[in-house]
Amino acid sequence: MAEGYDLSDPFNKVPMQLYNDMCNWLENELGQFNLIRVGRQIGESVYNSLKANNVTNEKSTPLDYMKALVYAASTMVQDPQGRGWEIVSHDKSSIVMRRTQTFNSKLQLGLLAGLVYKCKNVFGVTVDYQEKEANGAEYDTYIIRWTNMK
Repeated sequence: MAEGYDLSDPFNKVPMQLYNDMCNWLENELGQFNLIRVGRQIGESVYNSLKANNVTNEKSTPLDYMKALVYAASTMVQDPQGRGWEIVSHDKSSIVMRRTQTFNSKLQLGLLAGLVYKCKNVFGVTVDYQEKEANGAEYDTYIIRWTNMK
């Protein structure tokens, strides 16, 4: 699938359709739960990258990470329609995120969990669909919940 693309550098651009085709292949061949596990590993990698590049730090909250995700998607994904992520709402122990880009729906469950799970003083992270395109919604919307340690 990736023949002709240089994947040695994670910042090299590839078409969104290639990304979607690869995710669909992973989901079909390995199952949705393994795809979610891949997403969680990606989320943890994104967490480490944001921290290493001083976008976030030890005191950053889950909301800080979601804001960084919104920014990263808007700057790294070249989409003339400006699709990516939106923060719909948040409180001290939850965030509702809307995926407007064509990113694989199930992989995002893991990505969001992986990002928040790594935050200091946070445990019991869950990510669930609030609305699903597959059920007729305009976009997938995810609710991320966690428990704050004192």
